[in-house]
Amino acid sequence: MWELERESDLPDLTRIRCALVGAGRLGRALAPVLRGTGLLVDGPLGRDGDVGDADLVLLCVPDAEIAAAAAAVEPRPGRLVGHCSGATTLAPLAPHEAFSLHPLMTVPADGAAPFAGAAAATAGSTARAARVATALAVRIGLAPVTVADDDRAAYHAAASIASNFLVTLEAAAERIAATAGVERAALVPLVRASLENWAALGPERALTGPLVRGDEETVARQRAAVEERTPELLELFDAMAGATRALAATPLAASPAATPPAEVAP
Repeated sequence: MWELERESDLPDLTRIRCALVGAGRLGRALAPVLRGTGLLVDGPLGRDGDVGDADLVLLCVPDAEIAAAAAAVEPRPGRLVGHCSGATTLAPLAPHEAFSLHPLMTVPADGAAPFAGAAAATAGSTARAARVATALAVRIGLAPVTVADDDRAAYHAAASIASNFLVTLEAAAERIAATAGVERAALVPLVRASLENWAALGPERALTGPLVRGDEETVARQRAAVEERTPELLELFDAMAGATRALAATPLAASPAATPPAEVAP
């Protein structure tokens, strides 16, 4: 088991054995990354796999199965048990000394994920557990951000909007564009530029388009086209138009300095 030489030190994880439970997308993606950092990693194991004498057990299982997976791990002095859920608190890991590590990164079906440079929500039931979660994140190349149990649901909602809902929104744009003979590839540079503007300028200054200009006549024509060609998307269009109007009405968005370069956004 590792020791902290000074309070300011992070634990040296190369001296511990880690068992990774769960062979889904995240488990398959994390295992080679952890091994690549020099960690001694067993797994990814099946959900009923034997973790043996592992000092650290990392559960990469669905949220609903965390409690059962944690209960299957024998409590031992010094052993830490963690999960990789963004929405779940540490409670399902009791009575273990517990931590959580949630990479704020999408993991596609092929299991490859660019963890380096991404953020990670961390938490620990003890100071030591929290420091181990931080050290594990840093070792993978993640930037650790402490998220308290009370903030988990809000944090995960933001993650879902930023990732899952964004894909849903772009799928809607793709379907509407297809009715005009425009393929997905034509939209990709616009999407990327919009995200870069948002990242660099913030939402108010990154916002462009007819709603920012107050061109409701154009918006009405857009709405009519959506209603005619993809009526199932009209409710989404109306909701997004309403939210965009509200954002455009903020003082920062309405100021002349708010307009980003015209060549990167409509």
